[in-house]
Amino acid sequence: MGFDLNVIPAEAGIQPKMKELPRETAKAADGYKLAVTRFPAQGTPWATLCIGAAMGVRQDFYAPFASFLAENGIHVLTFDYRGSGWSRPRKLADFPATVSEWAELDLNSMLAEARKPAPELPLLFAGHSLGGQILGLLPDNEKVSAVLNVTAGSGYYKLNEKMAPHVRLLWFVLIPGLLPLFGYFPGKKLRMIGDLPMGVAWQWRKWCLHPDYVLSEGGDAYASFARVKAPILSLSFTDDPMISRRATESLEGFYPNARMDARHIAPGEMGLESIGHFGFFHPGSRDRLWAAALAWFRKEIGGE
Repeated sequence: MGFDLNVIPAEAGIQPKMKELPRETAKAADGYKLAVTRFPAQGTPWATLCIGAAMGVRQDFYAPFASFLAENGIHVLTFDYRGSGWSRPRKLADFPATVSEWAELDLNSMLAEARKPAPELPLLFAGHSLGGQILGLLPDNEKVSAVLNVTAGSGYYKLNEKMAPHVRLLWFVLIPGLLPLFGYFPGKKLRMIGDLPMGVAWQWRKWCLHPDYVLSEGGDAYASFARVKAPILSLSFTDDPMISRRATESLEGFYPNARMDARHIAPGEMGLESIGHFGFFHPGSRDRLWAAALAWFRKEIGGE
């Protein structure tokens, strides 16, 4: 699960709303214009990277991490899925979008967009929660050279024990009751997740009620995940209340041909008081978690 930054409670450990970044647009596969932000590499570039956001999290949340990577020679692109963040239309009710379209039309196109400054360089990917969950659905996912997944696990509701009352309320009461009434999921009003297009909420609910989660889409989904052969660094944290270790291990198993480096980390191991579902992207993680992720990318692709 994910939350819109405007409605995350302070105790979640998230930075206050950031100043808006300069924005431009880039086209998804069907021509829909998505809001994007580019972080040009400093020094000698050695890779390009696209960040896939969590559900309901706007791209400016990832700006500190993106800036860190750019400072270390990586061209970075952040964006918002259609119907969310700065890619949201004025009227969200009945706006046509699904999670599959976020993957196949939006995120897949943004992989190519991220490479435009230097198409000859290796393509990296960093997925937070949902972003890491849907990588396997991308038509061009085999073009990625190395993957960082952060708190990305199966959303099957029975694997998320700590959030059991909340997810049952969401899937069995709120979404079925509110979608027909509003034409979208009014998460901001409820202070949970954020506003979601109707099709996104329905499909996400369907996945979360199935033991195979995203693979419940059928045979093509299995084949799509199997195309990923890049090494994956999968980071999960002992104090994450939203994605359990079992959920993370379930998603890791969806990638049969990827070399998985799975690390389940206690905050104290990193000299941090807490990390949770969002803390990796907090600037306080720079010297430990960000530096370790950067070193891992360098090792995997031989960056100087």
